[in-house]
Amino acid sequence: MEFFSNVAKIMAKYWKVFLVKGVGYTLILTTITVFFGAILGVFICLARMSKSKVLNAISLNLTEIIRGTPMLLQLYVFYFGLPRLFPSIPTFVSVLIGFTINSACYVSEVFRSGIQAVDKGQTEAARSLGLNGRQTMMKIVLPQAIKNILPALGNEFITITKDTSLASTFFVGEVMTSYLIVKGNTFLTMECLFIVAVIYYVMTVILNRLVGRMERRLRTSD
Repeated sequence: MEFFSNVAKIMAKYWKVFLVKGVGYTLILTTITVFFGAILGVFICLARMSKSKVLNAISLNLTEIIRGTPMLLQLYVFYFGLPRLFPSIPTFVSVLIGFTINSACYVSEVFRSGIQAVDKGQTEAARSLGLNGRQTMMKIVLPQAIKNILPALGNEFITITKDTSLASTFFVGEVMTSYLIVKGNTFLTMECLFIVAVIYYVMTVILNRLVGRMERRLRTSD
């Protein structure tokens, strides 16, 4: 009972640290990462599928490097590397760029599978109507691919939400950073971890419900 009593006391005193600052920074970091990661992922995907050997090689190597190394290592590279190029860049932005590039490389593979899943007859029909390759991709293939991969993008949002916990290494303000702050003030480690676990669980459950509803609507529209 003392454990839950301490949890209640912590939440009564530090609820703003957890729910306003922590959750707020987590959702901001996740939303921006997935939004720009999806946009950048499209360009990486198109480069990977292009006939240009240079673009193909660059996108392939970038994807393999990002997918073949730990995210925390990548965040360290951006955290220490970007300030050398841009000395005034904030820590939050450095970490955000690291998350975005990581997400973009994974999303690019999702886009690629979505594009390849579109019936080739759609492309042939578009070309027979006079559309060039770019028009066919932008107006016919890509919209259908995006519809196919929306559930996967929703799952990417959930994954990034949990992965933002790595940002606490750089003390950027998300939920795990809130844990470090409150734990340092209260010295109640397990109680603070319990609160953080509940917060992440609630966020992921809500996001799972939203993704599930989106998938049902897509199946209905089909």
